[in-house]
Amino acid sequence: MRTSVKAIAAAAVALLALTGCSSGGGSTGETGGDAPFRVVAFTSGNQTPIGAWWVKAVEQQADELGWDLTMIQGDFDFQKMNPAVESAIGQGADAVYNGYTDVASIGSIVTAAKDAGIPMFAIDAGTEATDAYALNITTDQQEIVDQTLGAISDAIGGLEGKNIMVIGHDPHAGIRMRASIAAEDLEAAGATLAGGEIQQVVSPATGRTEALALVADYLSANPGGLDAVWVGWDDAALGAVQAVTEAGGDAVVTGVDATSEAIAAIQAGGPFLATVEQPWPSINDDVTAAIVAYQEDGTMPTSNFEAVGVTLVTTENAADITPSDKLG
Repeated sequence: MRTSVKAIAAAAVALLALTGCSSGGGSTGETGGDAPFRVVAFTSGNQTPIGAWWVKAVEQQADELGWDLTMIQGDFDFQKMNPAVESAIGQGADAVYNGYTDVASIGSIVTAAKDAGIPMFAIDAGTEATDAYALNITTDQQEIVDQTLGAISDAIGGLEGKNIMVIGHDPHAGIRMRASIAAEDLEAAGATLAGGEIQQVVSPATGRTEALALVADYLSANPGGLDAVWVGWDDAALGAVQAVTEAGGDAVVTGVDATSEAIAAIQAGGPFLATVEQPWPSINDDVTAAIVAYQEDGTMPTSNFEAVGVTLVTTENAADITPSDKLG
């Protein structure tokens, strides 16, 4: 699809002008009359760069499309966020848009939306199909792993016999899945997992310092005993890079997210080997287009799950990548 939100807005306005009403909503698929289309949007990850970008992007889209938008920002506090979203749904909505919040954490919201007959659309809100959503578009976790492990393999002369640390964060569905895939693929390739298992970061807020400590402690106990560090997201990867640098090691590090700091570190030619750009703007436009299709005539997506491709970011293309924390 890959349609810009301005084109979506123009098409929606034209069609609604022809029909003379705004359609979609609830179990009937119609709001009736000239009532604005009501969207409840929420995210638990608004304190992350990508989550903060998404909040602004959806607010802008809602303004362009003439939606009556309620935006709820959860600050990683589900006890605060979930009741607020349920209350907003109870006050009346035509569609729900979930940004970056795993379905496993929002059971009460899913129930509230289903009870009200309101479809929920999502961006990066789980890693597999579920009837909780009319549509969830995320990125291909296997492709992320294939590209990052491929870069590591090329840099260190293959994976067999190498000692590689995997750093993950299980509460995040995407990170949990890709870290698990990375660990399995490394062991299948004959590599050894440093520490014997995936090393877990407890909190995203302290991911960099936790990863720094994990790698520093390992290198202190095993000088020169690390060939690479695979990390599920850039902020923690930057902590791993710092630990390798301070120890004078030659291990390479990969991350995911394509943040400004990560791209700069890759360009600097140090331990940070590669990161991954996930196409969030085009994904958001695609989810928005699906919501607009539902608004126009009740059309539902033909599939409730899609995983899209990603781009490996290395020294060769880093200058051409828009950092995820600089998205417009």
